Order: sequence, then C-alpha cells, then structure tokens
Amino acid sequence: QVQLVESGGGLVQPGESLRLSCAASGLTFSIYTMAWYRQAPGKQRDLVARITNIRSTNYSDSVKGRFTISRDNAKNTVYLQMNSLKPEDTAIYYCNAGINQYDYWGQGTQVTVSS
Repeated sequence: QVQLVESGGGLVQPGESLRLSCAASGLTFSIYTMAWYRQAPGKQRDLVARITNIRSTNYSDSVKGRFTISRDNAKNTVYLQMNSLKPEDTAIYYCNAGINQYDYWGQGTQVTVSS
C-alpha cells in the first residue's frame, strides 16, 4: 500500500531553518504531484508548497521566498527547506501525493518555532 513518511520536524527558534523530508513508497513517485500542507491548532489545513511531476512549483504567499520544495525521484522523496522560520510557521506539516483521483497523506510532523 501507499505510505508517505514525514521526518525532520522539531523545535527551533525564530530565524532558524529546518528541512522536512517525505519518503514515499507503494506508488510510482515520479508521476505524482507532491505537496506540503500545514495545519495549526484550531485552523484548517492549508497548502504550503507544491511540485509537479515536471518540477513546476508554487508556494503560498506566506512562505514565498523563505521555503523551497524539491524532489528526488531516485529516492522517492520530497523535501521542504524552511528558512527564516517564524512563530506563525508553527503547525503540523503533512506530505501529500496526488494524481487524478488518487490522493494520499502522511501522518504529519510537528514544527514548532518559539524562543
């Protein structure tokens, strides 16, 4: 079955960086659009960044210029490099794989930005 396993979350101070990873298995990774979403307590789950199978990317306005999404098809892994982190980036970050009617989610990884 399809599995998406996120890693790399943690507690950091404002201005610091983190890199999240999402390792995928059970799917033809290279053809999927991969994305990162996040959900803060009491809020809806929102798109952070997306990368298509041809590596076209888009970002939410709140992270543009600070976050970078990338993928390594040889490793079936998608990354989210997060720089200049702010307290408002605190959330559970979820990996998503999607194509046509297929849509898969990871279990999430907690990112906390606090001094």
